[in-house]
Amino acid sequence: MTEPRARAARHKGQLNFEKELRGLLYAHGDDPDPLPETVRVLDEITTDFIIETCHAASRHATLNSRQKVKLEDFKFVVGKDERLLGRMTELIGMEKELKEARKGFNTDEGKIGLERGAVGKKRKRVSKGGEKGEDGEDGEDGEDGDEDMVQDALAAAAG
Repeated sequence: MTEPRARAARHKGQLNFEKELRGLLYAHGDDPDPLPETVRVLDEITTDFIIETCHAASRHATLNSRQKVKLEDFKFVVGKDERLLGRMTELIGMEKELKEARKGFNTDEGKIGLERGAVGKKRKRVSKGGEKGEDGEDGEDGEDGDEDMVQDALAAAAG
């Protein structure tokens, strides 16, 4: 854990989750307009939790001789908290279900003729790792979307 004094100066004047925390406080019975100090403290706690979880996942990936942080690293880090791990697993499952449901819809209806020769064919794109695959997939057990989620979380925590 980071020292409290060092933590206070890290995010001075910057609120990352103000709107979400205000809604969360109101949903749990607080005033519709909570005290700014309350929101600030909860924002610091939330931001520190995310940053420390990302750093711990990064350490776990490094110990496993990997440069990329994978979903399994986050599962390992939050594995001690059964409730958090259960919620994380539930959200990942819901995201995969939504992804499969979106595949069922034909989204190319308005795009016919816009791309030369692309009607009825899947385009080849280069994924972030540099490997080519259909629709950006790199063929690693369908976890490409999970890795993107992890990278987005790391970028949000760093920024």
